[in-house]
Amino acid sequence: MKNLLLLFVLFLNINYSNAQIFDVESIKFSGDNDKRINLVIISEGYQTTEFTKFKTDATNFLDDLFMQSPFAEYTDYFNAYIIKVPSNESGSDHPGTATDVTEPASPITTADTYFNTSYDSFNIHRLLYTFNTSTINTVLANNFPEYDQAIVLVNSDEYGGSGGVHAFTSTGASANEIAIHELGHSLFDLKDEYYPGDALAAEAINMTQETNTSLVKWKNWIGINGIGIYQYLDGFGTPKPWYRPHETCKMRYLGFDFCAVCTEGIIEKIHDLVSPIDSYAPVSNTVENPSFPIDFSLSLIKPIPNTLETVWTLNASNFANNIDDVSLIETDLVEGTNTLTAVTNDASTLLKVDNHETIHVYTVTWTINYSSLGIEDINSLVNNLSITVYPNPTNDIVNFKFENSNNLDLKIDVVSIDGKTLKSLLVSNYETQQVDISNLSTGIYIANCYANNVLVASKRLVKQ
Repeated sequence: MKNLLLLFVLFLNINYSNAQIFDVESIKFSGDNDKRINLVIISEGYQTTEFTKFKTDATNFLDDLFMQSPFAEYTDYFNAYIIKVPSNESGSDHPGTATDVTEPASPITTADTYFNTSYDSFNIHRLLYTFNTSTINTVLANNFPEYDQAIVLVNSDEYGGSGGVHAFTSTGASANEIAIHELGHSLFDLKDEYYPGDALAAEAINMTQETNTSLVKWKNWIGINGIGIYQYLDGFGTPKPWYRPHETCKMRYLGFDFCAVCTEGIIEKIHDLVSPIDSYAPVSNTVENPSFPIDFSLSLIKPIPNTLETVWTLNASNFANNIDDVSLIETDLVEGTNTLTAVTNDASTLLKVDNHETIHVYTVTWTINYSSLGIEDINSLVNNLSITVYPNPTNDIVNFKFENSNNLDLKIDVVSIDGKTLKSLLVSNYETQQVDISNLSTGIYIANCYANNVLVASKRLVKQ
């Protein structure tokens, strides 16, 4: 879904007459591939006679993954497939060239495998990897180009794995935990919460150099579920100028849960990749000879338990809340153009993002043309919106940034608590606009955001 540029480059260089096609099997199906996050597990070091074991190993990994939060809650956002790539020999190379242990720390072995994976990569004993990543890309392009994340499952009992563009894991002790940890790197951009070394230290969802509790990116979690600002130590116990949110997150130790900050980061990435609106009805002009009542519905990909909230508005007035379908009768409409909009967002308590209801907003709008002769036509439009307000709180200048998939403009009214409109502005798609509120009194204001004259979000704005 997100790998189109990579795949375009690959397709330019692939000779399809020599393309190797392997058996692809679905082992978890939640919905259409273009509306789900597609995990693809590729076999490495499995001979053809071991494909039954490969499927079992892959299924066991998925069972573990979707028993853990937040994957358990968002399981219906994922599909999973396996690609059965045969190797001539079982296992993986273990050359005994690591410098972080006294070699040979395990028996030195070689194996004739499809991707030529090896332990001791980058001189680290447990780092299981291959430099033949182009071969992985080619297999994906030829066999499952709709993938979102690939996981290479290596048929070896030795502990090992790695993250990066693709995740790698062995099948040995803690294999599933390794795979889930590496998935945290590869798909969700999480950092290790043990010190990864100076070259890999960087600002990220769960890593920062900020120590001010009011400014740190996970400030809303401070003091909750063990979240704080904890300093990294290197392998010699020397403090480093980097900080993590938790002491026992899965991104530090296998066998633990993801901390609240990493959990939130995973959910936000899920929302980046997949809209919770799976489908809707009616699609433009699919109702033949419409008569009343007219039914409108959403099919949502619901977390478990469901935390999605939906607000329905008709002609800019609230019509219904938190239901999946509504019916309109004649008296609900005015002559001329009517607008029915459903606005959906995730109100999960696993999220403490400021004004999250405006960060990931998903809308469907139906335009209903009605006259004394009845319904003339019904047109529909789906849109994904992101509205960002920063800094907030502020003393003087506030920035409004707007992004949406349908290139609409956003009208923003800054309103006082007593309902008076104090400022209005129009923000174009992908535009950031500054507004001077230095003349406003200290206090709380509301920024009401309208797309196509429909209220899609309200953000709290604090003037210091």
